[in-house]
Amino acid sequence: MNSLLNTGRPPVFCPGCSHERVTKALDKALSNIGIDGNKAVIVSDIGCSGLFDTFFNTHAFHGIHGRALTYAAGIKMAKPDLNVIVTMGDGGLGIGGAHLLAACRRNINLTLLILNNFNFGMTGGQFSATTPPDAQVGSGFLNRFEKPLDVCDVARSAGAPYVSRCSSYSNDLPAEIEKAVRFDGFSVIDMWGICPGRYTKRNRLTPQIIDESIAGLAPCSGIVEENKREEYGRNYREFTSKLKKATPPAGIRAEFVFPESERREVMILGSAGQRIITSGDILCIAGLTAGLNVTQKNDYNITVLRGPSISEIILSPDDIGYSGIEKPSVIIALAQEGIDRRRYIFSGLDESTLIIRSVGVEVPESRATILDVDLKARGIKSENWALASLAVMAKLKKVISMDMLNAALKLVFRETMLESAMELVNRVEI
Repeated sequence: MNSLLNTGRPPVFCPGCSHERVTKALDKALSNIGIDGNKAVIVSDIGCSGLFDTFFNTHAFHGIHGRALTYAAGIKMAKPDLNVIVTMGDGGLGIGGAHLLAACRRNINLTLLILNNFNFGMTGGQFSATTPPDAQVGSGFLNRFEKPLDVCDVARSAGAPYVSRCSSYSNDLPAEIEKAVRFDGFSVIDMWGICPGRYTKRNRLTPQIIDESIAGLAPCSGIVEENKREEYGRNYREFTSKLKKATPPAGIRAEFVFPESERREVMILGSAGQRIITSGDILCIAGLTAGLNVTQKNDYNITVLRGPSISEIILSPDDIGYSGIEKPSVIIALAQEGIDRRRYIFSGLDESTLIIRSVGVEVPESRATILDVDLKARGIKSENWALASLAVMAKLKKVISMDMLNAALKLVFRETMLESAMELVNRVEI
């Protein structure tokens, strides 16, 4: 099998960096296995190890710091026939520590190469999760107060079935990588190396010292017997294949005529408890009954029972490329909290925008057309004001029709609730 190295993009590491040795060893391992470039994916994140995906003629995914294992897991689950190799530095290891634990627990068939050179080499040589406490680093004395992470101990205790530690200068490095790639399950290699650009400018570290240090630790050389189990992806597919297939949701037939000729945007501005989001849902479904494209964006506090509540809806006969609203066709203004949250929108309005305003609330000055409705005087509770306002729109034939609204109500509400919703809508007068 030929080399998978990208001859148009040779390694660009600092002279003497151990990452270059890993690059060549990985290429040799993949060649020995006979993996074709179309069947391999190299996933990386930030830092010097993040360059690996550019050095190989394989599929590649380059993401943000610490998250490489999450992307790799998704790729492997979606395309189980691919060989997925993750390269990560000790910086990404620390930042993405929770993702390492998840990968060990799941046992997805991935290979993780941790290029461990004991510092954040790209950003100034700051201490990382594996930096020895007596090392001199670019972040002062902080590493003296922290115990460095033992990658292998963590991986084994988290459930990884294949864990190995080796020097990046080992003559057997291609074979070490090959064994990990061939392993059917999650495999991780803690590869110790040298960062000449940062770390060794202040700290003495040689291949011999690395060998001596590794020899002084408990052996860690491959399969962890107590963690051997079924590979996650295969287990998942086998289990789900026996589950009863879910019934797909019924489609919504396009049977009504859109009372407008082009895209319309609606803002519902209220507060918690006024069923703003539900009314936005209903408006979207009403649009679907006329064969429209729809989008909905909601804005509310994490304290869902208090504060502003906003729903922004777009209905359009054409594709919607952007779901933001800049000049709404209709604003339903029901509560001061929601209005204040979108106060900035009013100054740019003109007469083409209709504001359906509940009596008692104030809206910023604008040139929009205002229709005041006293829903409280009509005996309608605050929790139903948003729905009642949709009925106002429908009876004005603004954005939706009564046919569209009634059809949406039938799709959203069950029998008991539907009856009261229909009665409410029919009571609304303009």
